[in-house]
Amino acid sequence: MEPKDRATPPDARARHRAFVLEHVMNGGLTIEQAAAILSLSTRQVGRLLTRSTDGPASLEHGNRGRTPANRLDDALRARLVELATTTYDGVNRAHLAELLAEREGLEIAPRTLRRILAEAAVQPVRTRRSPRHRSRRERMAREGMLLQVDGSRHRWFGRDYPFTTLVAGIDDATSRVSGGTFRAAEDAAGYFTTFAQTADRYGLPGATYSDRHGIFVVERNRPATLAEQLTGKRSFTQVGRALEAAGIGWIGAHSAEAKGRIERLWNTLQDRLVTELRLEGITAIEDANGFLPGFLLRHNARFAVPAADPALAWRPWPEGLSTPAVFCFHYPRRVANDSTISWPDGDLALPRRSDGRSWAGRSVILQERLDGSLWISEEDICVPVRPAPADTGQLRARRFRSPSDRDPAVDLAERLDPGRPSAPQPPGGVVRRPGPDHPWRGRRDRS
Repeated sequence: MEPKDRATPPDARARHRAFVLEHVMNGGLTIEQAAAILSLSTRQVGRLLTRSTDGPASLEHGNRGRTPANRLDDALRARLVELATTTYDGVNRAHLAELLAEREGLEIAPRTLRRILAEAAVQPVRTRRSPRHRSRRERMAREGMLLQVDGSRHRWFGRDYPFTTLVAGIDDATSRVSGGTFRAAEDAAGYFTTFAQTADRYGLPGATYSDRHGIFVVERNRPATLAEQLTGKRSFTQVGRALEAAGIGWIGAHSAEAKGRIERLWNTLQDRLVTELRLEGITAIEDANGFLPGFLLRHNARFAVPAADPALAWRPWPEGLSTPAVFCFHYPRRVANDSTISWPDGDLALPRRSDGRSWAGRSVILQERLDGSLWISEEDICVPVRPAPADTGQLRARRFRSPSDRDPAVDLAERLDPGRPSAPQPPGGVVRRPGPDHPWRGRRDRS
């Protein structure tokens, strides 16, 4: 241990003690009164009186001015500063301490690391805002009661790469991330994947909480169509239909603050996940989706909290339903007389039914599953039509315009109201046609 440097001026506590002890020696205070003022025992005041002959400097702690025995050596401190400003530039202090332990074998406490970087004038990644009063909603009591889901559009692979979207779900009771996937944009397939991962790993949640994105709900303020009036049900989006089939309630938030659990998750992931993707050299969605499950395991071990009630609220699948058949795209179709249905890649021939009956004229549901395979379902029959391709690409909801793609209720509505226009009409209902001298007619005649 280095010798004490007596040239260092005495600290404020030593000066205060010297001031009080001077009054004791002058008779202005008793030892008992001095002990009460200094919050010391009378025996300790007596010891200080015997040491106070050399002034305030003699009352300082014996270790003041000495180098601590557990101080990191200068070479290690310089290496920490170098790593924080090069390889791990832009990483917050707590995450940096974890990465140094995992990747560099350096066990440094976050507080020690924060102090070393502050002494080296390394600015923190984020400045802390002053706390404000907030009224936070209590967590759900049991895991699986409520799942918050959302998508975050961000430059996940770095500033030099385009925006991508991470769709994920987080349990409200435990902050456990149940599933997630990277997508080119926020879409139904991303939410299908997240719900499918959640159902396979944990079970079905009681309800899901999200914003009022058009992926979840059809605009409720619009008047009901004739088809909806005939069926007595409002139209569902693809995700809304899947949640209805799985018995999962949907709650729409009116603000971002209302679903603060998952909004705070994005703050964490946009800090930690971006750093780890950069360190792994990942710049593609496919590679990021392969890396994400392992990262979420470590994330949950670090940030998940126990629920107030240890009993689980996850539900198993109802009888006759399965993850691939529910969390996929469903399209109502009309089977032609030759037992085929139209599809953008070409007509699909349906396999022979096990009961020997014909498919012709039937209304069926064509399922496009997440692996790209196509299935046909009608009541309790569900059979494959086309296997999954080698590369599914980025599945998206399809829009069809052929008559066989519409719901039978829509066809019935048009038969009941044949004058109903199939497309928006111009103001006044007058269709303007080009006159005989219009240049368009001249071009047509010349052709």
